[in-house]
Amino acid sequence: MDIKDIKKAYVIGIKGSGVIAVVEILHAMGIEIIGSDTEEKFFTDEILQKLNIPYFEKFEAKNIPLDVELVVYSTAYNENNNVEFQEAKKINLEMISYPEILAQLFNEKYGIAVCGTHGKTTTSAMLAYVLKEIGTDPSAIIGSKVIDWGGNALSGKGEFFVAETDEFQNKLRLYNPKAVILTNLDFDHPDTFSTFQEYKKAFSDFVARIPKIGFLVIWGDSVDTLEVAQNAMCEKLAYGFSEECDYKIFNFQFSIFNQFPISNDKILKPMQKFEVSYKDKSLGEFEIQLVGKHNILNAVAVIAVCHKLNLDLERVKEALKNFQGTKRRFEYIGERNGAILIDDYGHHPEELKATLKGAREIYPQKNIWAVFHPHSYSRTEALLQEFSQSFSDANHVIVLDIYGSARENNGKVNSGDLVKLINKFDRDKAQYLKTIDEAVEFLQDKIGGGDVVITIGAGNGWEVAEKLKEK
Repeated sequence: MDIKDIKKAYVIGIKGSGVIAVVEILHAMGIEIIGSDTEEKFFTDEILQKLNIPYFEKFEAKNIPLDVELVVYSTAYNENNNVEFQEAKKINLEMISYPEILAQLFNEKYGIAVCGTHGKTTTSAMLAYVLKEIGTDPSAIIGSKVIDWGGNALSGKGEFFVAETDEFQNKLRLYNPKAVILTNLDFDHPDTFSTFQEYKKAFSDFVARIPKIGFLVIWGDSVDTLEVAQNAMCEKLAYGFSEECDYKIFNFQFSIFNQFPISNDKILKPMQKFEVSYKDKSLGEFEIQLVGKHNILNAVAVIAVCHKLNLDLERVKEALKNFQGTKRRFEYIGERNGAILIDDYGHHPEELKATLKGAREIYPQKNIWAVFHPHSYSRTEALLQEFSQSFSDANHVIVLDIYGSARENNGKVNSGDLVKLINKFDRDKAQYLKTIDEAVEFLQDKIGGGDVVITIGAGNGWEVAEKLKEK
């Protein structure tokens, strides 16, 4: 099947954060798109409406047009849980999963894959943004909306294709990258991988497929990433703070803040400065607007790729300085009674720690409320102890019901179990509130100028911040 020959495609699960990026690229290629999903609202609804792509908010067999040539489906759906999937198979339509079609698009170009447990979205968005700003006209698929683009895809005519590549269900096996960034490794997706060793093997097999003329950029401060890198036969470039790194970070000024207006509000804008050396030769000083030490690391991974590709580092510096980030990554939402509302997608213990640590550095004197929406029963069960110790930089924690998504309906643990464990370590710190509306009702008159509320998680807990926001 040649994607370029397709005139009309139907997409099952069209609101998925990765799926929508493929939809954007197919739409830009001139392919007519129609699709379906649930009624639940995501940032992707806005993108679909902007592109004038029609979609149903209920899965029904009759939704699939008779003249459709290709059905693209989210891997959350199969013939056991989706009537449209069943119908497409029944009438023998050509079908392809979202990661398979992404891999086809990616493998046709000079593919630069960004993988790892954390930081994939920000790093891939930052790299694609920089490549676009310096004129290489890349294609890109990112797992969240990039603030500067108003979407999460680029359909360029240049040679580079940047993709955020997901290890869930070992989708990494589909890609043939020319270059890879490996950001970090922590055990995740226990519904796909039974052990950390099995999890790491997916990455080891992935980097082993980089051709000898390609390259691997790895976080050099981690034993696990360095272990995985041993399987790569290409050039390996380490970045980080340790002396052994090829791209070494030094003289970093952590979290410099200036006030700036957004509409009628005033919030704090981060500006972190740092220097990077390559094999002990300084590449100069760089600046980013993003919060936290982890984002300095993300930026240096991008710098390493650009330096290796012999791109103009002065233009790279300027682009990095202007990059505003992606939606749902420490995103300022608004205020309520003077309280600052922030939303973040973090859904792994290490991500929660990094987000809350960044918030504490920005707002050292404020009372921080973390409203956590656990994502998937299997992850919550496997990492329950780690989650319970992820909230040290929050003053108060509200835990909503676990968000199972299309993947899971139930599990062996619940949010009450997490609350008990949090309170075991820090008495009365956490409480369980079942629904988003209960959390909104609880907080709306309780918070004020001394508070920061951070909604955090991969589900729809962001609605808490949006509903609290004063219009």
